[in-house]
Amino acid sequence: MDAEAQHTERDRSSHPAGSEEISDTEGTEERSRFALVDRAADWLPGGRITLTVLFCLFFLLLLSRFVIQPFEIPSGSMEPGLRIGDRVLVNKLAYRFGAEPRRGDVVVFDGTGYFGDADYIKRVVGVGGDHVVCCDRQGRIEVNGRSVDESTFLFPGDKPSEVSFDVAVPDGTLFVLGDHRGDSSDSRDHLGSPGGGMIPVDDVIGRAEWIAWPLGHWTRLERADDYAHVADDHYARVPAATGRGAPAVTATGRGAPAASGPSVADGVHG
Repeated sequence: MDAEAQHTERDRSSHPAGSEEISDTEGTEERSRFALVDRAADWLPGGRITLTVLFCLFFLLLLSRFVIQPFEIPSGSMEPGLRIGDRVLVNKLAYRFGAEPRRGDVVVFDGTGYFGDADYIKRVVGVGGDHVVCCDRQGRIEVNGRSVDESTFLFPGDKPSEVSFDVAVPDGTLFVLGDHRGDSSDSRDHLGSPGGGMIPVDDVIGRAEWIAWPLGHWTRLERADDYAHVADDHYARVPAATGRGAPAVTATGRGAPAASGPSVADGVHG
């Protein structure tokens, strides 16, 4: 046998006999998948276009359910940053892998049993273990002994609060305020209610990340910088609040804290 014949024999023997069978099997499975798509497209009015639209809607549904959800702002409680009619995109994964809300974050939460039967959007002012006081000698809110300059996001002409308070935030809860303090029903209005106006971290839906609509107002919502300099205050730590009790709190000022929840108009619509 000459050299050329030997090479030919080796080339043929170098390919396993089963390779053609595997290729045929993969090809059959691929054709079967395409056949299923074709049958589904034939069954639907509009064919592949309708199938593509349904797939996109299903994908958006999953995205909205588990990752990003839009909410509409129906009130002026977060002005000037968030205006009536704005649509914000809320990151629902922001606090799902060990991270927790931080001071200065703008969050959406379920207010059922605390604020009212609706979802609300507010700014986190105090987290579990914080000591929040209003106000210092310059009229600013004080967190763990540090005065916070909120002038970059407060509604023009508003004071940090017309109600004086001294609050120890229980572990696992948040003390939240609207940026338009003169037009916001928030933790201040429930200081004397069960739970003391605190929001359980478990009821936070996510962190507001973007203003998506209208396009002219498109912007990223940044965390307020001044809160980043506030240190933890372990002296203020108290057990987590329950539905029957309230955290350590005193409040004075513009009348007694409201016992009833805010109007649903102060919430957000998903």
